[in-house]
Amino acid sequence: MTHAVIFEKSGSHEIVGFQTEGHAGYADAGSDIVCAAISVLVINTINSVEQFTDSDCTVTQDEEKAGIYFRVNSSKNPKELQVLLQSLVLGLSGVAEGNADYLSITFKEV
Repeated sequence: MTHAVIFEKSGSHEIVGFQTEGHAGYADAGSDIVCAAISVLVINTINSVEQFTDSDCTVTQDEEKAGIYFRVNSSKNPKELQVLLQSLVLGLSGVAEGNADYLSITFKEV
């Protein structure tokens, strides 16, 4: 199962980061459409933030845990950044709706 955690600023629900860990397990490697959907959403979000905002973010990976960790350090375009991060949440939520056995999403205040 893939577990996604969305980090929100305490009190404001502003998204300040996210992480995903684990393999979905929907199908064999190379045929797992749930894992592919999650990967596309996450990578596209990271690329979009880098391309379309002046945000300072940290991205790290852990291949052993199949993890991607994204943190916002600062942003000169907070509205644009939030739209992109909320779009990620919308996409992941859509994937999780029909695939609850393969993707869980939690929100954590930080």
